[in-house]
Amino acid sequence: MSNKITRLFRSKIYTAIILLMLLLLIGVIGFRVLSGYNWINALYMTVITITTVGFGEVRPLDDPSKIFTIFLILTSVVIVGYALKVITEYILSQNNIDELKQKKMQKKIDSLSNHIIICGYGRNGKQAATKLIAYKKPFVVIEKNKATIEKHQNELVPFIHGNANEDEVLLQAGIDRASTLISALPEDADNLFVVLSARQINSKMTIISRASLETSYKKLKLAGANNVILPDKIGGDHMASLVVVPDLIEFIDNLSIVGKANINIEEVEVSKLYDVSTVKTIRDLDLRRKTGCNVIGYKNGDGEYVVNPEADQKLMPGSKIIVLGRPEQIHKLNTEYNIKAHL
Repeated sequence: MSNKITRLFRSKIYTAIILLMLLLLIGVIGFRVLSGYNWINALYMTVITITTVGFGEVRPLDDPSKIFTIFLILTSVVIVGYALKVITEYILSQNNIDELKQKKMQKKIDSLSNHIIICGYGRNGKQAATKLIAYKKPFVVIEKNKATIEKHQNELVPFIHGNANEDEVLLQAGIDRASTLISALPEDADNLFVVLSARQINSKMTIISRASLETSYKKLKLAGANNVILPDKIGGDHMASLVVVPDLIEFIDNLSIVGKANINIEEVEVSKLYDVSTVKTIRDLDLRRKTGCNVIGYKNGDGEYVVNPEADQKLMPGSKIIVLGRPEQIHKLNTEYNIKAHL
């Protein structure tokens, strides 16, 4: 709708410019032919006539030149008035369209809860947004670069224009209702400030921050970040691992966790597998026989992980299990226990 309105106004502006240029051309030629002015004087007389500034004539006009000037003045009033009207309406309409867009976006953001806030839409922020779209997780992006917002904004990526360092902008993104904040700003100092502000506003949310320097890791953790990611370190470790254990890393890279139809790994809350009023073990679930999936990890309610847990591992309320299987086995698991897959 807004694109159609913009195209309509642009066509009107082009029409107004053409009419003004045509009027200027007629005026110059008219004064040149009727009054015998040279080209400079003819242009001067045309401009002061069209703009009605009231400067004096180059020399007294004869009757034909006066009649032509009257015609030029009356015509210019209409054309110049039309041009001013179109330009003014275009400017006002652009402001109204942007305001309506922002109001619509803010209304959508205000309806969110337990959502994710991404601060910064650089390389890391964009990757995070892509993954969250695959998860179908609601999120909001805070970005201070207007050009970046205009380039990437769409129905799937809601933006807030502002500085994530400001509490007002964080509140506008619904930080008091959010479940997670991802601070992906390029400067560690900015990420540190965002983490501090976010933790003060929402003490229960999960905060994940990127860091460029290893020296910033502890500072961000002390500021309140639950997890600190060093993209350069992860990238270097991954490349070194491809040298040391290439087949293992290639196998892990080929495991699909989310966003595709061939998911190989899934995490499941034990409460979705059985009635937690009675304690069961991994053996009692018998997932291998029922679905073909293997339990490769266990996370208790305190967040502690057990890799490759024993069959007699007790499944306590609030815990999760990590299962590995072929895509059809994961699908069978999700279908069997009515689990929403991460597609």
